Amino acid sequence: QVRLVESGGATVQPGGSLRLSCVGSGFYNYAIGWFHQVPGKERQAVSCISSDGLTTTFADSVKGRFTISRHDAEATVYLQMHDLQPDDTGVYYCAAVFSRCRTNNWEFDYWGQGTQVTVSS
Repeated sequence: QVRLVESGGATVQPGGSLRLSCVGSGFYNYAIGWFHQVPGKERQAVSCISSDGLTTTFADSVKGRFTISRHDAEATVYLQMHDLQPDDTGVYYCAAVFSRCRTNNWEFDYWGQGTQVTVSS
């Protein structure tokens, strides 16, 4: 059983930065993905890091602005977000799937409860 808890969400101004944390238990052999959801829409993949940390993926909309890293000794995956824009507003979820990253949210087996990010002036 993999348990995930997100934190770090906040309200920031456009151009600001945030670091989201996904703290887990039992996820050492799992890829961890971050997803973004706004009301009425499906969760969209933002970024993912493989279980060995060697492969990372990013949505086109966040390339060059977001980075992802995992620190298994701390059982934590970070999503560092820079140059935040109003379209980045929403709930961010982390999720786990065995070994390698997947493209679709339905392919992930375990989910956290989400953390709210609001980008507004």
